[in-house]
Amino acid sequence: MKRYKKIKFAILGYGHIGKRHTDLIVQDPNAELVAVIDIDPFHQENALELKVPLFTNLSEFLNAGIYTDVVNICTPNGLHANQAIECLESHKHVIIEKPIALTKQEALNVQKASIKHRRYAFPVVQNRYSSAIKWVKEILEKQALGEIFMVQLNCFWNRDERYYIPGSWHGSINLDGGPLYTQFSHFIDVLLWMFGDIINISSKFLNFNHEYLTQFEDSGIISFDFKKQGVGILNYSTSIFGANFESSMTIIGAKGVIKIGGQYMNEISYCNVEELEVPSFDSAVPPNNYGAYQGSAANHQFLISNVINVLNGIETPHVNLEDGIRVVDTIERIYTGRIQKEKIGVTNDGFTLYN
Repeated sequence: MKRYKKIKFAILGYGHIGKRHTDLIVQDPNAELVAVIDIDPFHQENALELKVPLFTNLSEFLNAGIYTDVVNICTPNGLHANQAIECLESHKHVIIEKPIALTKQEALNVQKASIKHRRYAFPVVQNRYSSAIKWVKEILEKQALGEIFMVQLNCFWNRDERYYIPGSWHGSINLDGGPLYTQFSHFIDVLLWMFGDIINISSKFLNFNHEYLTQFEDSGIISFDFKKQGVGILNYSTSIFGANFESSMTIIGAKGVIKIGGQYMNEISYCNVEELEVPSFDSAVPPNNYGAYQGSAANHQFLISNVINVLNGIETPHVNLEDGIRVVDTIERIYTGRIQKEKIGVTNDGFTLYN
């Protein structure tokens, strides 16, 4: 019998999501945390309790000679691709937080390095593990809804001055990229996973209350066709007052209607399909809690487990790198023609001004 190998992980970026990855690795008996890399002194101080070597940059860590199987890339979006390539070239597997890159070409460069050096690059798409989403995927594969007519995806969250704080990478076109990359790429992944690629995209972008906070829109209305069948619309906003409102998907087919709802698209809000009964799901997985705001469902434990099993030859990857590339390509095509705002000054309270 093949011996089960304990997989060694290093965390690159010990912010909110990096801590989430770290907690799951520390709790898993088949995983071992061997290092943390972060440039921020505050994050470094927080990581001291982990009692593992700390590094201030990736090159320093890679040159230290610490045996590592996987590097979890939990840094700002605009750094993901180059850091993933650097790790792959050093013969480390990588887990890449969403999005894997901010352009399709960068994502393809990651794929090229993964193939060349024979190392896995695992994109993080934890919403696929939602019981409600998996169930809808299954009934779509069985064609229980018949021909798909329309799909509407709504993502209405709050991101305000508690999130876009002065000096943060949030709000930067080069490091953040915009709401579709940072907040809603997981839901776009689910859309593509269920219905395939989209074409004939028409995009409208708006900025209701982030004029002085970000270099990009806070809201959008996107219409499109699916390559296979049906039409779709994506409505999104981070201008919701106070707290996240909902992430939902309504599917209208020839044989029925289903709505996946809740704040994090984690429950069946409506189902009217002939001879189809909604099963009882396990308790809803809570969202990633970041204090003043919340993220998507906290399903990262399934990804960590899959990575461990893949590297032990027990499973195949649940999600392929091609899926991560598809998400980046889709968002990039949606954003084609988006106007980037220029920085024009700073307010008295330290917030950057854009026009």
